[in-house]
Amino acid sequence: MAMAGGSDDGEPMMEMNMTPLIDVLLVLLIMFIITIPIQTHAVKVDLPVNDPNNTVTIDPQKNKVVIDPAGQISWNGAPVDPVTLQQYLEQTTKIKPEPELHFQPDPQARYARVDEVLAVIKRSGVSKLGFIGNEQYRNDF
Repeated sequence: MAMAGGSDDGEPMMEMNMTPLIDVLLVLLIMFIITIPIQTHAVKVDLPVNDPNNTVTIDPQKNKVVIDPAGQISWNGAPVDPVTLQQYLEQTTKIKPEPELHFQPDPQARYARVDEVLAVIKRSGVSKLGFIGNEQYRNDF
């Protein structure tokens, strides 16, 4: 710390040294930050429970994913949500040899829903994917 000598006229210095005040304030700020309780945010999520009676319908040869005009996803004829579809697809990639996946979106299905399902398929790592029912788009071009 540097100190100014001031003038030699015998008058006291009228300026206050701010450095110790700032040091004390920083120490107090750090103490307040440390003593603040940690805020814990919890989000309650109802997770699905595994049902031992529920058998996964994964065909070792080929599986079919269909999207109807309302946007409902079906796995081998049974309605599923995107999370369940992801689980089924990950299970199929573990089967050797990997079964074929047939993807058949309805022409009236929203493109956003079809794109969402294609993203789920891509993330799962399926290597054998085929689009079926392309003849229904024949008159669109």
